[in-house]
Amino acid sequence: QVQLVESGGGLVQPGGSLRLSCAASGRIFALNTMGWYRQAPGKQRDLVAGITSGGATKYADSVKDRFTISRDSAKNTAYLQMNSLKAEDTADYYCYAASAGMVYWGKGTLVTVSS
Repeated sequence: QVQLVESGGGLVQPGGSLRLSCAASGRIFALNTMGWYRQAPGKQRDLVAGITSGGATKYADSVKDRFTISRDSAKNTAYLQMNSLKAEDTADYYCYAASAGMVYWGKGTLVTVSS
């Protein structure tokens, strides 16, 4: 019922920045929480950042002070500003949205941090 479309991934040098977007569409009543998980090859999928409908945020310790999550509720879109990127940030980033007891996932966007 809900589809998430991610954009903004790509190749960036260490210390650079990228901005990810996640737009929700479909039969949406309300989205409680939106955010991103990430997964590198051979590793588990871990939370990067999340934001509630009220604006409360949480971040993985590894990205605090470097990443900022925000949302535009009118557009049903979340944004992840990623600054001071490190090689260890390289992963597939998956947008998620939670609503009415359901969790929806984007198909992922690849972020590669390399010189």
